[in-house]
Amino acid sequence: MKSAKTFFKMAVVAAALVTTVTAALAAGPKIFVIGGKADDPFWSRVKKGADDAALVVKAAGGTVTWLGPQNYDNLGPDAAKLIRTALSQKPDAIVGPDWVPEAMDAAFKEVVAAGVPLIIYNSGGMEAAKRLGAQNYVGSEEYVAGMGGGEYFSKAGAKNVLCVNTQPGSTNQESRCKGLADGMAKGGGKSTQLPLPSSSFGNPTAVAQAVKAALLKDKTVDGLITISAGDATSAATGISQAGLIKQVKLGTFDIDSTNLQRIKDGTQLFCIDQQPYLQGYLAVSMLNGYVQYGLKVPTAPILTGPGIVDASNVAATVAGAAAGAR
Repeated sequence: MKSAKTFFKMAVVAAALVTTVTAALAAGPKIFVIGGKADDPFWSRVKKGADDAALVVKAAGGTVTWLGPQNYDNLGPDAAKLIRTALSQKPDAIVGPDWVPEAMDAAFKEVVAAGVPLIIYNSGGMEAAKRLGAQNYVGSEEYVAGMGGGEYFSKAGAKNVLCVNTQPGSTNQESRCKGLADGMAKGGGKSTQLPLPSSSFGNPTAVAQAVKAALLKDKTVDGLITISAGDATSAATGISQAGLIKQVKLGTFDIDSTNLQRIKDGTQLFCIDQQPYLQGYLAVSMLNGYVQYGLKVPTAPILTGPGIVDASNVAATVAGAAAGAR
């Protein structure tokens, strides 16, 4: 039978172990992620990736905090405020998109000047990462994605494509429409941008009415692409209301289950996928590895797209969409 003294020693050792484990857990990194609105279907997939990567961070006693704007009406300045909010919390690392460089770059430079590791993701590309002093860029090169969309439309026979932009002025959306126009020109066609107020983003009625009006004004339009999966559903309504379902081929940047179903049904041509889940997952995982263990990926940029989803491969994409990751 153990003596009271022995039990006391065991209790002291156990308490020391608990203290050591608690201290280790408390040493986990504080990572802040700047992203889109919480109810934005695209950004919910990015957030799911970040949340899944956060499980490893939390297991080490760290935290991953998501910061997003209330709306997109004042996107650049609002995002800059979020970056500075994150920096004020004395973070160990920050992830953020460079949506509007003229409004956001100064805030990102403050992050780097403070010695906080930074990864740019989703928007801006490797050029922005280098300019700002970030470790890397994770995402798709939007101009390249647009080029791919333009070339795909051309191969499908489209000659005049509208690029519906509900976030005009945003670097990644402008690059998408520019790439689309160049891709169309390469195939002998053309593309023009239909810029709509940012308040139209995610507004089904506004987008549908604008698309209907544009198509009725120019009967030569035979292709249309939107900058988000949600806007594509609104555009499909506008095309239908204009009575031009058989004439106007529909495509979109990004994907959701509704778009995938239209591809399966033959009423939508394609989606351009940038795998947003991977953007959140990889960016958080890379910074966690760097802060915790000094790990750094030598490959730059880390591209998650673009990829074309059409009738040839839509079935393989449906399961991921059902799980909220595609």
